[in-house]
Amino acid sequence: MENFTAYNPTRLHFGKNVVKDLGKVARQYGKRVLLIYGQGSAKKYGYYAEVISSLKNAGLEISEYGGIRPNPVIADVEKAAILGKRKKTELIIALGGGSVIDSAKITALCIASDKKAWDFMQWKVEPETSIPLITVLTLAATGTEMNGAAVIQNPDTGQKTAFVDELNFPRHSFLDPQYTVSVPADYTAYGIVDLIVHALEAFFGRGDSSITDRIVFSIIKDAMHWGPRLLKDLHNYELRANIMLDATLALNGLTDYGKQGGDWGMHAIGHQLSFLFDTPHGASLSIVCPAWLKLQKDRIPDRIISLGKGLFDCNSVDDTIGQVEKAFSILKSPLSLKDINLGQKEKAEIINQMNANRLSGMHHLLNNEDRIRLVEFML
Repeated sequence: MENFTAYNPTRLHFGKNVVKDLGKVARQYGKRVLLIYGQGSAKKYGYYAEVISSLKNAGLEISEYGGIRPNPVIADVEKAAILGKRKKTELIIALGGGSVIDSAKITALCIASDKKAWDFMQWKVEPETSIPLITVLTLAATGTEMNGAAVIQNPDTGQKTAFVDELNFPRHSFLDPQYTVSVPADYTAYGIVDLIVHALEAFFGRGDSSITDRIVFSIIKDAMHWGPRLLKDLHNYELRANIMLDATLALNGLTDYGKQGGDWGMHAIGHQLSFLFDTPHGASLSIVCPAWLKLQKDRIPDRIISLGKGLFDCNSVDDTIGQVEKAFSILKSPLSLKDINLGQKEKAEIINQMNANRLSGMHHLLNNEDRIRLVEFML
């Protein structure tokens, strides 16, 4: 077992109607609020109105930056930071899913400093302070509501990358499963895939921690149990609640205890598909994950078999990979590039993008030949 430090400062408010307390909690951090949200669903389904009402009832002054894209871009972060500085923002409220919350995390760092957003994302500068961030989650997937990570893309540099820092942790996160019932079946499935792959990435990190492996298995099994049922009953509160909690637990640090962090090679590859083709994040991962396992089958067979035993009670590498593919197939998430209308003609573009960004895992390192084989496995 590896040495580790456990830290998570986010206070989670989970359940029906918890957002009614948002204003009261936010008021503890200041009066001037910048509300950041996405491209329309929050207003369409009434979540925006509930958040505004709670903030106004608490006497807060509200500025707004809307329109964050599903694959968030650095330009929106820069514009939101300029607005926040001009309005002398003391607190950010992020209403949305991972894209909105990730954008808000970097915006909070920029408002508190004179540093540029992309310099943070490139690890060129270290943040010294941030303004407080409170999140209101509308999509169960990324776990960003209870961690210090943010993923943003920059079309000018051809990169989609992550920045992780303790200052990125939200102070509070409000999770009402009712706020996810409007998510359509495909994006609900993609969120479930995302949380499963988060847990898998932790499992393939460096270190041997039996209890942590069992936690990983429990999260994945729970998601595989409730996920297909949810896709048949999208308005079921209890099903939404179970998946929402699974997604948070999959990436709030719990699955790293006794480990030296996750591998993250699958996510790095998936980000490139999202950058090139605007592929939904979870959809990219259900394509990449089986391909990554096939690449590793002769390198870490014992670890893959351990996964198969823990999840599916199977005893071979090939059976394990087949069961993972079956789980994603049941969720109706794509398993190959052809499932998202990509193929041989995009092969060189994908490989060049991966090589340009020197994509690799953190523990299972990838070279140029590996990237070629990965794309071939994804075809």
